[in-house]
Amino acid sequence: MKIWNVSIIIVSAIALTLVSLWIGQQAYSWLPPQAAAESQLIDDLFSFLVTLGAFIFLGVTATVIYSVTFHRAGKYDFKDGPPIEGNITVEVVWTVIPILLVLWIAGYSYQVYDQMAIRGPMEVVHLHTPMGMESAYAAPMDSSTKPVENIEVNAKQWAWVFRYPNQGVTSTELHLPSDRRVHLAMQSEDVIHGFYIPAFRLKQDIIPKRTIDFEFTPIRVGKYRLTDSQFSGAYFATMQANVVVESPEDYDKWLAEVATHKPSPAPNQAAAEYTLQTKGLIKTGWPAVKPAQPPLVNYSN
Repeated sequence: MKIWNVSIIIVSAIALTLVSLWIGQQAYSWLPPQAAAESQLIDDLFSFLVTLGAFIFLGVTATVIYSVTFHRAGKYDFKDGPPIEGNITVEVVWTVIPILLVLWIAGYSYQVYDQMAIRGPMEVVHLHTPMGMESAYAAPMDSSTKPVENIEVNAKQWAWVFRYPNQGVTSTELHLPSDRRVHLAMQSEDVIHGFYIPAFRLKQDIIPKRTIDFEFTPIRVGKYRLTDSQFSGAYFATMQANVVVESPEDYDKWLAEVATHKPSPAPNQAAAEYTLQTKGLIKTGWPAVKPAQPPLVNYSN
């Protein structure tokens, strides 16, 4: 009987592991298409967490169902359960295993973010030890032999403004070359904003009075959406922008064409809604921060 019970436990554990691994693989299809080289790192981490969570959830659920089915008290049995006191071995096991799992998850997560070169505010470090941002291992090219595209990102209530310093171009739509390393120097004019592109699996807080250095490599041509992941005021939901990934040739053509455009005020939904509110055409019932003036840009979406 003991050998039979052990065999059942082993077979159940193997089946549980295989099902959890299958669920973890399905997690890749729950996310948008991978549009940046770093996406693979995040998706692998997400799949790992889903696999681990599925194993724990299914294991606990199966144990509860088994106990309720085969070890429940009789219909008219109202006696107390047996007075079982603490088991040191069991207590040590259920304490050590969660600690090891948390350390495993923390170590894996740190490794991913380190490979993605998410460093946060870096201007103080640069003053003492100038350094370049490392490429994620998933990058499809050697960043040391490819040009890095430098773009300045300015976040404010409530608009994204992108400046291409080499060409003197300013836009409210972020254009990026595919398969080329992109370096963003991000600043906030007022409060904390969150730079978040779901298809890239990238999210970085932008802190006022700090320059945030951030690098990634777009790999999939298409149009994506940038949103503000931090609540930055009444109109923060309007703080969105298109992200266009195109071939390096189309990207260079776009820059050359836009450089000939005369700067003009960009359409701004927050400013337009605020104007309607102050004129009494919209009643919100609460005071709102006045949006910044629409930026002057060479190109707006």
